[in-house]
Amino acid sequence: MKRAKVIIVLALAFTLLSACAHMTETQVNVSASPVIDRILQRGELAVGTAASMPPLNMTTREGKIIGLEPDLSKYIADSMGVKLTLVPMPFSELLPALEAGKVDMVLSQMTMLARRNLKVAFVGPYFISGKSFLTKARTLMSVKDPSEVNSPTTTLVALKGSTGQMFVQELIPKAKLVTTKDYDEAVNMVIQGKVHALVADYPICILSVFRYPDKELFALLPPLTYEPIGIAMPANDPLLVNLVENLLNTLEGGGKLDELRERWFENGSWLEKLP
Repeated sequence: MKRAKVIIVLALAFTLLSACAHMTETQVNVSASPVIDRILQRGELAVGTAASMPPLNMTTREGKIIGLEPDLSKYIADSMGVKLTLVPMPFSELLPALEAGKVDMVLSQMTMLARRNLKVAFVGPYFISGKSFLTKARTLMSVKDPSEVNSPTTTLVALKGSTGQMFVQELIPKAKLVTTKDYDEAVNMVIQGKVHALVADYPICILSVFRYPDKELFALLPPLTYEPIGIAMPANDPLLVNLVENLLNTLEGGGKLDELRERWFENGSWLEKLP
């Protein structure tokens, strides 16, 4: 009888030890940095971008993606010892692609909104923006409050999924809103008189005025909002977030970010490369 009890106790102990060993092995196999592991295994950092938001990101006539954000992405890739691959897609598809693991991070003039931060992490800001109007109507240039254009007779256009779309829906709800997949389409709608104004970040509005000097375009200044632009990061990799945050602080402290801002905002030679 005693022997039988001893055998049962030994069997239970063996089972528990096996279970503990299995748990330990499983825990060892769970990486503390799954996205970094993925990047290093591929030897490639995949960065999502709309590639149509000058001067932060844009596509040349030859199909090359350039701008402040591609340059910043290259710094990040170099710091990890991997190559950079820019993945262009419509702005509204960027965060779903990040959440699905199709890209490793997003640098695409993305405002660090709380509602976005509920699903993804953010590092930054590396640039401060704000909402403005691009229009051909001189009457809109004196607007100081969104309520002044909050009318069913006003037609506005905004980038799909952008804070411009949210701005109109929340602050100018009575106006008719049209959304587009990229800013080129939206700017053309303003030029052709199909809408009264484009609601977008002020760099887009200002640069459109310089890009099309013969189209009688106007940009509303100063911006109507304060919007910090940051890097959207995966929610499940704090080590990657920490790495990029530290790198951004180093670039800011060393003057590299100021150099990038000066290159893309004060020198307009890149305008000749656009379609």
